[in-house]
Amino acid sequence: MFTSRARIIGGLAAFSVLAVSACASVTSSTAGGTSNPGAAVSSNPLANGGAAGSLVVGSANFPENELLAEIYVLALQDKGITVTPKLNIGAREVYYPQVEKGAISIIPEYNGTLLTVEVDKTSTAKTTAQVDAELAARLPSTLEVLNPAPAQDSDSVTVTAATAARYHLKTIADLKPYARGMVFGGPPEFKTRSDGLAGLKASYGLTFRQFDPLDESGPITLAALTDGKVQAADVFTTTPQIISDHLVTLADPKFNFAAQNVIPLVYKPAMNPAIIATLNAISAKLTTAALLQMDVAVITQHANYSTVAAAFLKAEGLS
Repeated sequence: MFTSRARIIGGLAAFSVLAVSACASVTSSTAGGTSNPGAAVSSNPLANGGAAGSLVVGSANFPENELLAEIYVLALQDKGITVTPKLNIGAREVYYPQVEKGAISIIPEYNGTLLTVEVDKTSTAKTTAQVDAELAARLPSTLEVLNPAPAQDSDSVTVTAATAARYHLKTIADLKPYARGMVFGGPPEFKTRSDGLAGLKASYGLTFRQFDPLDESGPITLAALTDGKVQAADVFTTTPQIISDHLVTLADPKFNFAAQNVIPLVYKPAMNPAIIATLNAISAKLTTAALLQMDVAVITQHANYSTVAAAFLKAEGLS
């Protein structure tokens, strides 16, 4: 799954005024200002992950994940820990084996997708606690997930602000009296996915008038939603247009969509208490709203990734 983005309460002002401090020593070489994606990976990170060696922080090849890795890098450097960034590596099938063997020490992950793509394709875990418990029990012995962030980049049922106001919509359940008159939009596979139309019917009793196959939380879906061609759509919760198009993500109290919390996936032999505490402190402060705002900054406004990451850490008292 390509994931979404969102959130700093009160942090946006910091984005425009914060100069990157000397501790943000990540080498920027891409247009977005991300850490050098070509940085060398140590094949033998030190077992204690201490300052005497290089801790390798990686990322997948999409903006939100690179931003999260930047946050990890800057926070760890601020604690005096030597870090080698290796960003924009590729898809999960490329980077996951590197974490498993220790070529990458830390990478930001999404717990639900990590579980069902790499660890247990048959899992039906839905809540954050259920997903994390299965990961803890089933990850390879060299790997561990640390504390999950409240931030989630997950599928959602999303409507326009006008639709939400008209029908007093706050949760997916609130759609029940109106769904039969609505057109739902989403990627073609949403029609048959267990958490798609079938899941919405099973969990919430929803039957829509029509389903329109569109794209995956992309411009076609967003245009159809804002133009009124569909009245509800599957949109990732950190899609920047949620802000710019004044969209409303409906709460999912019955967990139709599995948890997709941002979570550090780490190579256990490279960890020490200082590293773990630093990453867990980040997770504790990272909300969906904050991640969404940061995604807007780097994706829509083309802000420098390191500047945005440093602003978040400063706003949350983490640097």
